[in-house]
Amino acid sequence: MSLYKRKDSSVWWLKVTVNGQMIQRSTGTTDKANAQEYHDKLKSDLWEQSRLGVKPRRYWWEAVGRWLQETSDKRTHSGDIAKLRWLDTYLSNSTLNEITLSKVDLIKSAKLAEASKSTVNRYLALLRSILIKARDDWEWIDKVPKIKLYAEPRGRERALTREEAARLLQELPEHQRDTVTFALMSGLRQANVLGLEWSWINFSMQYLCIPAEKSKNNSPITVHLTASMLAILKKQIGKHPSRVFSYQGKPIAAANTRAWKNARIRAGIENFRWHDLRHTWATWHRQAGTPTHELQRLGAWKTTAMVERYAHIAPDALKGATGRLENFMSGYDLATVSQKEKSPTSL
Repeated sequence: MSLYKRKDSSVWWLKVTVNGQMIQRSTGTTDKANAQEYHDKLKSDLWEQSRLGVKPRRYWWEAVGRWLQETSDKRTHSGDIAKLRWLDTYLSNSTLNEITLSKVDLIKSAKLAEASKSTVNRYLALLRSILIKARDDWEWIDKVPKIKLYAEPRGRERALTREEAARLLQELPEHQRDTVTFALMSGLRQANVLGLEWSWINFSMQYLCIPAEKSKNNSPITVHLTASMLAILKKQIGKHPSRVFSYQGKPIAAANTRAWKNARIRAGIENFRWHDLRHTWATWHRQAGTPTHELQRLGAWKTTAMVERYAHIAPDALKGATGRLENFMSGYDLATVSQKEKSPTSL
């Protein structure tokens, strides 16, 4: 019998043989009529592939399996699995060719009913990535629907003024003051500051290097240490054998503590998170005249997109660039006038 039920499953399973090849597979449904339709379609597809040379119709679950295998080292691998489980509700028995724009719109609407547009975008981006991979790398399909993401609001741009930073540092307990000051000087993310290890620091060469596996972008991060940064680090020597920043003999595990919140309140600082220390660092760099390409390298951003959000902070740099063109044009005009004065007015 082509359709059957297993003792350990409530759904129908199928068994088909094409050109001597037997395939057993779950239909994914408890409805026998739907299972029969799925069986007939699969059998027809397999016949077309073997007899007519038609490109095999690949299923969503096949693409998911290969995607997860090839991206097992991604930092977001577990998050991808959770998203794919949700997407499986709508795509489990679909072939890749059946994932049309109308089906994508259905998924889009369903997710939007329970999550924000930013969250919906993460699901759509994953779906789109798998389909593009299936088209370009695996050559399983010939085209991909144009999946458009929702427009998202720009990221936060909250930065401390120097006066605000001074007030905050004054209110923080000493161990937190050191971590916050180091964050403001280095621009490192919270996880990299709190997780900083002695083995990553070269005091003689005055730099530290965070390993690729510990960075957000999977690339090593090198920070050249100033005299003030070195002083903060040397102050921590002897407090913990492996971790730089500690409190009462234990590594500091969290930054968003009650002491941090109370210090912010006493300093009169509102709408500010620990991660905004990195925004503050980048803002201060731009105000000091650090160009975009240098800031990108200092902040270990892979693209300029995240750096461009600070471009408006340093208008004087653009003013200088405009001035250079004006000087060039003025020099050209003077040279032209000078040449005209020397030439005869008539033959």
